[in-house]
Amino acid sequence: MGVAAAAGGFAAWRFWPEQGFWNPCYARLPRRLAEHELVRSAWDGLDPAKVWDSHAHLIGNGDAGSGIYVNPQTDSLLSPGQYARRLFFLNAGCVNDASGSVDNAYVDRMRNLIDGMRGDKRQGIKVVLFAFERAHHAGGEPDLEHTIFYVPNDYARDVAKKYAEDFEWVASIHPYRRDALEALERAQQGGARGVKWLPSAMGIDPASGKCEAFFRRMAKFDLPLISHAGLERAVLGREAHDFGNPLRLRRALDAGVRVVVAHCASMGEDRDLDKGPNGPYVESFALFARVFEKYKNAYGDISAMTQVNRAGPALVRTIENGEWHARLLNGSDYPLPGVMPVFSVDYLVSLKLLPESAAPVLREIRTHNPLLFDFVLKRTLRSNGKSFATGVFETRAFFMR
Repeated sequence: MGVAAAAGGFAAWRFWPEQGFWNPCYARLPRRLAEHELVRSAWDGLDPAKVWDSHAHLIGNGDAGSGIYVNPQTDSLLSPGQYARRLFFLNAGCVNDASGSVDNAYVDRMRNLIDGMRGDKRQGIKVVLFAFERAHHAGGEPDLEHTIFYVPNDYARDVAKKYAEDFEWVASIHPYRRDALEALERAQQGGARGVKWLPSAMGIDPASGKCEAFFRRMAKFDLPLISHAGLERAVLGREAHDFGNPLRLRRALDAGVRVVVAHCASMGEDRDLDKGPNGPYVESFALFARVFEKYKNAYGDISAMTQVNRAGPALVRTIENGEWHARLLNGSDYPLPGVMPVFSVDYLVSLKLLPESAAPVLREIRTHNPLLFDFVLKRTLRSNGKSFATGVFETRAFFMR
């Protein structure tokens, strides 16, 4: 009974938000933090011009004519889960009080954070912004009922073009669309650096033959696919969780597409389809590792892996396995580093992945600049004396190939 109580107490501590529920959205980083040894050492050995944050989201509400769509249920207390997600995301991007100017305020905040990362010496840093496709029915028609939010390709392209010193962009195109190939060509011509999918939310089965022509065209353009795998909690949509199985990405890999498995599938379980359609459920991360080690065109991004619900054995293995690092990409999954309850620096200290002395500095950085917090945190991580290689953070070459 004592052991059970202690375990319950530990679980409660682990998920209790050590920095509260709401991002205070403080302004520019104080000089004492900007010049702190922890921040300076995070840049050791890196060329800032090669540092691209490979995974960040555009959000808004369409108030600037962006074409962004947000499902009305996110603004209704009748859907408390969706309502809470909307509040957390807006607060994380520091636009919850920007009535009438959410779209523009969100982009302005991101640009301020990028400036804060650069300081006076680190020019060239960029953030890769994701468009976000609607859910679709099996026949290729948009499914707005199950679309939680939609960020059009044109908007992501235009923001990246307007602020080219700060941003690159990635398109999001449902492969079931009747105009999917035409949309892919427009994205490629518009400078898209890849295509983003969240299969479970969008209703995309990556293993379906419906994707074959799309994959062939992606391979022709050498555009990478960034696809979520494993359990999805942030965006629900169609909730077709089986579509997030890492093994279902093998059709794209076999077609020659470079596939980035977002978050390295570091949460949840999926069926081991190699043992049949009713194979046993195993950790999604184990299936990612199987795919990653077989296919040289498989990549992983480490975005969100330091969140309290993901940090653990998967994070330790990605840090310690240096042979993987050449195909790992860093991304912040912004605005999630600004969602205060989903990170616990103290928990990472308890796992012996961070020195205790770093905790108060990281927590304070986070209240001013979540992008810098995410970067410095990952550069500070150590497991059995090993850390992420510099190439994990110098991601520009992957997108500029």
